[in-house]
Amino acid sequence: MSNRRNFLKGAAAVGALAPASARAAKSLPTRDYFKELGVKPFINAAGTYTTLTASLMLPEVVAAYEYASKTFVRLNELHDACGKKIAEMLGAEACMITSGAAAALTVGTAACLTGLDNKKVQQLPDITGMKTEVIVQKSHRYGYDHAVRNCGIKMVEVETVAELERAVNPNTAMMLFFNANNNVGQIKDEQFVALGKKHKVPTFNDASADVPPVGNLTKWVKMGFDLVTFSGGKGMRGPQSAGILLGSKDLIAAARLNGWPNSDAIGRGMKVNKEELLSMMVTIESYLKRDHAADWKEWEKRVKLIGDSVGSIPTVSTEQIQFEIANAVPHARIKWDQSKVKISVADVVKKLKEGEPSIEVNPSSNKEQLVIGVWMLEPGEAQIVAKRLREILKAA
Repeated sequence: MSNRRNFLKGAAAVGALAPASARAAKSLPTRDYFKELGVKPFINAAGTYTTLTASLMLPEVVAAYEYASKTFVRLNELHDACGKKIAEMLGAEACMITSGAAAALTVGTAACLTGLDNKKVQQLPDITGMKTEVIVQKSHRYGYDHAVRNCGIKMVEVETVAELERAVNPNTAMMLFFNANNNVGQIKDEQFVALGKKHKVPTFNDASADVPPVGNLTKWVKMGFDLVTFSGGKGMRGPQSAGILLGSKDLIAAARLNGWPNSDAIGRGMKVNKEELLSMMVTIESYLKRDHAADWKEWEKRVKLIGDSVGSIPTVSTEQIQFEIANAVPHARIKWDQSKVKISVADVVKKLKEGEPSIEVNPSSNKEQLVIGVWMLEPGEAQIVAKRLREILKAA
């Protein structure tokens, strides 16, 4: 009896020593935080846009996030392990998990400037004594190249192969490629890589939003780009605050030096904690295993459902479209004769947004067309979008 009492006392003591967060979680009431804060959720018929909080994490990713939140680990040790596993899965030499693709652009550029020289790492963004230029096609300039300019470099714009070759000089640190504009620039991805190899200049491909298709996760590493980045919270449905930087061992090691948790580094503020590290690894695992053909079939089904819902309204036509590179998945494009169905696209967008539930549509919608993204819809939401759209157009 005495031993039993001692055991029960010990068990109670252990329970009392359990993490306060674990004990409190059992008694916490369910709260509607968005309602409390006056923040209105919406149905995402737009796509994976950062301002719309991109995608929803898959259940297995959320489970990994929660798992990591409940204990302490050594951050670099976990990063080493997760990075190694992702690199193996994607056929890259190495991988760094970043706080999104923009952070990857900064630390990747920094890696090309500093290498493994700690003195140079601490010196950035002062690039005195370092290479100072990044070559980019004029048609590949975009808002996100500010993340590259964070490192203090000068962007050198070119349009042709001949201009690029003349631009290469001893101050050239890197060549930047914006993958979504592959079909816009005169120098395509394979030729761009070849020119980088020829002149011994590292090439960096920003392919942040260019998954699916799943094959893109390995395509540009195999092609020979020295650095490639992808966002985690877009088509892969991982954590929105994470991404991956793939590349050579030396450049990834240099990127790690320029990042967190190192205190005196340009990427110190671009922190990724254990939750994102682990859940980003699980995101890649899960995405590689998905039935991508089934996903595509479901998206096409949703496009048809929406089209059928408005097809009987005079002059209204719907077709399935997909964007060329980024967000290259089925979308519904809807048009109507606005002299017969007397409502503008802008007014339809407004009514959808202000209704209950609120619905956001794809920002490529304009005066002539309404574009509905279907790949971020949750089960049953395509029916809600179809019903609301029919009500609005029919009433007009």
